[in-house]
Amino acid sequence: MDSTSSFAQSASHPSPALNNVSKDIDDLCKIIARKDFVHLPARRTSKLLAEQDDDFFEDWTAFQESWNLLDQDGYMRDGGSYRYRRHATFQADPSSVSVSIVPHQPHYQSLDYNQLNGDIARHFSAVRPEIIQNRAFLASMRLCCETFGQLTPFFAWHIEVHQFRIYAEPGQASSPTPEGIHRDGVNFVFMMLINRVNVVNGETSIHDRQKRKLTAFTLTDPMDVAIVNDERVMHGVTPIIQIDAEKEAYRDVLVITFNKK
Repeated sequence: MDSTSSFAQSASHPSPALNNVSKDIDDLCKIIARKDFVHLPARRTSKLLAEQDDDFFEDWTAFQESWNLLDQDGYMRDGGSYRYRRHATFQADPSSVSVSIVPHQPHYQSLDYNQLNGDIARHFSAVRPEIIQNRAFLASMRLCCETFGQLTPFFAWHIEVHQFRIYAEPGQASSPTPEGIHRDGVNFVFMMLINRVNVVNGETSIHDRQKRKLTAFTLTDPMDVAIVNDERVMHGVTPIIQIDAEKEAYRDVLVITFNKK
């Protein structure tokens, strides 16, 4: 049995309901409920992840390095060759703190949500089995389950995981969100910076449904996080620009989306 199958079996066992949510998770949920978004600095994210697994950081370097093994996104209608990614799909029961992987499937968004690459089933390479078992990844998934399960406790979840790398090349800006200010067409979006090398810009902005800017910030340190209520706000990221033309330049992000089933 391969590790992915093993994970699916072990993760599918019923897990406890969210009866003992920590004060940190409770505070996080209150902010999201009030503002529909939150920006977490790395030190706070690290504390939240450690609540899920004290030893998650032992696997952090391997987690970061897995972004070196992404495949080019061949669906860019703007002709860009700057985006690399992997993708996986999971499910979770209501108020569960564990997930189970489902058979690999394409990623789909309508043109209503992605005017650049929508209305096509996009088949991306799967997240590698060892990453699905990685403790930093599992802690991130559990953090999402606890947070979104506390906010919306009575729904099962369709969960999609995306590993993104955006390369910046000499003389051009590369956009982490080439579709512009947008919604993803889900309920909640968790975005965590994994690495940022030799680039400037990449400012994350949050907007109301009329595209009026509410706030903006830049994810600069690994484990900086943005979380949005995708039903109520929109988001975008400005293009990144290479600093030193002689050195590789990129921005790595983990995106996890939760959508009610």
